[in-house]
Amino acid sequence: MVKKILTKFYLGLILLFLYAPILILIILSFNKSKSRSKWGGFTFNWYSRLFQDDDIMRALYSTLLIAILSALIATVIGTAASLAINNMKRIPRAVLMGITNIPMLNADIVTGISLMLLFVALNYSLGFSSVLMAHITFNIPYVILSVMPKLKQLNLSTYEAALDLGASRSYAFYKVVFPDIFPGVLSGFLLAFTMSLDDFVITYFTKGASIDTLSTKIYSEVRKGIKPEMYALSTLLFVSVLILLVLINRRNDRSKNPVKAMKAINDR
Repeated sequence: MVKKILTKFYLGLILLFLYAPILILIILSFNKSKSRSKWGGFTFNWYSRLFQDDDIMRALYSTLLIAILSALIATVIGTAASLAINNMKRIPRAVLMGITNIPMLNADIVTGISLMLLFVALNYSLGFSSVLMAHITFNIPYVILSVMPKLKQLNLSTYEAALDLGASRSYAFYKVVFPDIFPGVLSGFLLAFTMSLDDFVITYFTKGASIDTLSTKIYSEVRKGIKPEMYALSTLLFVSVLILLVLINRRNDRSKNPVKAMKAINDR
């Protein structure tokens, strides 16, 4: 009994240590006073001023556009790559999966500098398109990681039966295969969107001077001095990423639980 209490106590201390700075930042975003050491009352003023800032709104628009486009394109490419990898023989498949995992294990700064040097070597101007291509590049492995387990669980007999009954390959894929792997595809899209929304290092090295995302905008503003609007912006980013991660984890838990999965299928 005492051991369980101590375990919970230590776990609480660890969580407090990890999330106390974020909690303080959220509280400061509602502080009427600009002082970080004095509470001046509750206000939404910094949020309203945040949405009135044209530079931040442009950064928000760029961030969302890059995140949506990169997630969509990476999902299409990653799903197609997963189908190809799944049909390979064991050794080539293992080698290619190892190569695919490298960008996820690699340090972001190495990936960012490598992509920047590639764009410079190709004499490609850094801007919106370079950031978009960089985000697509590092998002593809996350999509593959989400789709591959679904393909391994797939029963190909139903696909072959559809072909025997006269369905074309594309029709059989969209009617038989795709519905089964769709949870993995959706999880890959949400994960790619979250990673793109949250990225700073790779964006910083590939963006040039003509564009800013929210993460790079926060960095440049903090260097000039911390404004309360940055607390509000950081809070919104944290909440957005947290909601997406909860959705991804809930979907993954449902897919891993056969009872819940069967219930969801029956409900449909």
